[in-house]
Amino acid sequence: MKEDNSGLIRKALTGDQTAYDNLEKRYRHGIYVMIYQMIRNREETEDLVQETFMKAFHALPHYNDQFAFSTWLYKIAYNNCIDAIRKRKLRTLPLDRPIQHSDGETPQEIRDDSTSPEGEYLYDERRRTIQAAIDGLPDIYREVIRLRHQEERSYEEISDRLKLPIGTVKARIFRAREVLKKKLRESGT
Repeated sequence: MKEDNSGLIRKALTGDQTAYDNLEKRYRHGIYVMIYQMIRNREETEDLVQETFMKAFHALPHYNDQFAFSTWLYKIAYNNCIDAIRKRKLRTLPLDRPIQHSDGETPQEIRDDSTSPEGEYLYDERRRTIQAAIDGLPDIYREVIRLRHQEERSYEEISDRLKLPIGTVKARIFRAREVLKKKLRESGT
């Protein structure tokens, strides 16, 4: 298996999408099972599996073939899970209790901007900026982003609809997100 992986890795490093897809097919089920056991949410697991393969694909030039590819890949998946779990466990305060401090307690006051004209304007402006960035994407990226985030389609549905392998769909979504992040960062959004 290590020998087979080495050939696929070399090809993937040259940009061979088929080699990348074959590596993903080989390990996808195992990675999915491991992540699902930790996360217990199918949609989040699916996103973390995609993220694992995207991170692995980008880090592939740094992979040391003295070690098992599977160990390296599972470590990336594990670290993704830990990060996701940490994000879930952000410390929160109950809204119905006063804040305790050394001088006593203070009732919580939470500002409500949901109906302010400024809040609505800023929200609309941000939405327009994001939509403009999406509209400015190349067609192959714009379509997968629209299907995934605006129509909330699964990777399988997008794959069927566009007649593309799932690996290609995931790669395009990842690349589209990266381009969007860069555009939004440059625009200050």
